[in-house]
Amino acid sequence: MDFITIWQQIQQTAPLLENFQLQIVWEYRDLFIDGAKMTLGITLVAVTVGTLIGLFAGMARLAEVKHGVWKYPVKLLLRWPATAYVTFFRGTPLFVQILLTHFAVMPLLVHPDTGILLSGDMAATLRQEYGAFLSGLVALTLNAGAYITEIFRAGIQSIAKGQFEASRSLGMSYGQTMRFVIIPQAFRRMLPPLGNEAIMLVKDSSLVSAIGLAELAYAARTVAGAYSRYWEPYLTISLIYLIMTLILAAGVSHLEKRYQQSGGM
Repeated sequence: MDFITIWQQIQQTAPLLENFQLQIVWEYRDLFIDGAKMTLGITLVAVTVGTLIGLFAGMARLAEVKHGVWKYPVKLLLRWPATAYVTFFRGTPLFVQILLTHFAVMPLLVHPDTGILLSGDMAATLRQEYGAFLSGLVALTLNAGAYITEIFRAGIQSIAKGQFEASRSLGMSYGQTMRFVIIPQAFRRMLPPLGNEAIMLVKDSSLVSAIGLAELAYAARTVAGAYSRYWEPYLTISLIYLIMTLILAAGVSHLEKRYQQSGGM
């Protein structure tokens, strides 16, 4: 017995569901499955790379030399660029960032004739086959990196300065102090906001459907356009997004309890 037959029997049993045509979602089930894979994939990459960006940009925002010849170069080359990056991506809508990246930045960098980073036939093929994916990934990653930068900055600043000074007095370098003393302790405090950022990014990834990336929101829009029905496809992706976010929230909660029991990383 297939799904459509089962659903028709359910409709006969529950008259309230008579007008709820879940068959159209089942007909496009492969599109929804591929959309869910794309949503998870682009979110995973964006969070991973965004975390690396956030780590280095967060440390750049905290970089400070009070005296000596490096005082102003550190401000000019590290603190101010990191601050400008965070200010822009946290102060402008993600939807605008996606459109700007797709229609302005990426054509400037990757173009068959005038690409700064890549040109020629490879650029044409890349834009035609993966243009929406690359634009969406870059925009989501940079946006996530800006928010994660502030998470790292706040987490690092929450550690008592005495621990940093004690580590340096023991002969540890700045990099060793951050790697072995400060970051492991800060990470436990940063875990909840990092988890929240990952959850937000799963939901915000729906915005990349505006540039044609075949993720969940694009699948729902396709079904809605084909049948002029909106309840079924959009309730379906709402349920899928809800399941994803609940799983992520449960995973973050598990990690929090694990680190609390172990006392650190």
